Amino acid sequence: MNREHKKEYDQAGITDPDLIASYEVCRELNAKHGKTYYLATLLLPPGKRPYVHALYGFARYADEIVDDLASTLTDQEKADWLKSWGEKFMADVRIGHSEDAVCRAVVDTVNRWDIQLDLFEAFLHSMTMDLTVTEYKTFEDLYEYVYGSAAVIGLQMLPILEPTDARAYESAKDLGVAFQLANFIRDVNEDLDRGRVYLPLDELERFGVTRADLEKRELTENIKAALRHQIDRVRRLDHESKAGIEMLHPSSQDCINAARILYCGIANRVEQIDFDVFNKRAKVSLHTKFWVAFPAWRRAVKARRKFGPGNVRGLHSHS
Repeated sequence: MNREHKKEYDQAGITDPDLIASYEVCRELNAKHGKTYYLATLLLPPGKRPYVHALYGFARYADEIVDDLASTLTDQEKADWLKSWGEKFMADVRIGHSEDAVCRAVVDTVNRWDIQLDLFEAFLHSMTMDLTVTEYKTFEDLYEYVYGSAAVIGLQMLPILEPTDARAYESAKDLGVAFQLANFIRDVNEDLDRGRVYLPLDELERFGVTRADLEKRELTENIKAALRHQIDRVRRLDHESKAGIEMLHPSSQDCINAARILYCGIANRVEQIDFDVFNKRAKVSLHTKFWVAFPAWRRAVKARRKFGPGNVRGLHSHS
């Protein structure tokens, strides 16, 4: 463990070696699979970063169970595995300890910050949906999945980010949904490989596009128009979420704002590649990431100096 990571655990008040090892597993999952998210997390006060890594680690590990780790199992076997793992996690939260390499840190995070368990239940429900649901007729149908797979992530993080106004919760949901929808637009081709379509079928039909058209993987003007419609929704949610960021502790605002710019920027990149999601991957460039992250880091440091890091140890720091 390097000096910076040790500082994070010291400031978070995390001293148990087994617990630190679990947080490290989650941090490494974040660093490997969520490079943009990991970059944004570095803008938080050091004592808050391990908790965000833990929440990401939980989400990523569950997603891996569905898509990769259990690739040799049937969907029913995956569902049984996910159900058993999720139930064990819930039980572990209630007793305050877990032996699972990932869940040990997550249980600690949930209990330190009093994060609602129903948010994890909704997440696990959406992961289970991925095993059986391959398309969504309407946005309302899709929202059931998106709420559990994305909106709840923002809601789980909120206690750590220390909102100053209850209205921040609605903004957190909007931003989580915007992130997920941007990913759906970028990943049309990869999702087709997995047999899934995450764009509402009735909205595609409005532009003369069917699932069969997407499966041909031939870019048409109708598909461009359909994708442009989805991008418009991402931008609306992005815009509506901005006010909520100002309702967070000052030391948290730059992290979330940078994540907002970079994730929702995926929609801009899709436009820049002329919507050709079948042959190109819309990536936010390293130059853009640096352009966003460096000034955000400077502002974050100033905010910590002026306002302090906020509560970096959760509920236990008050005991």
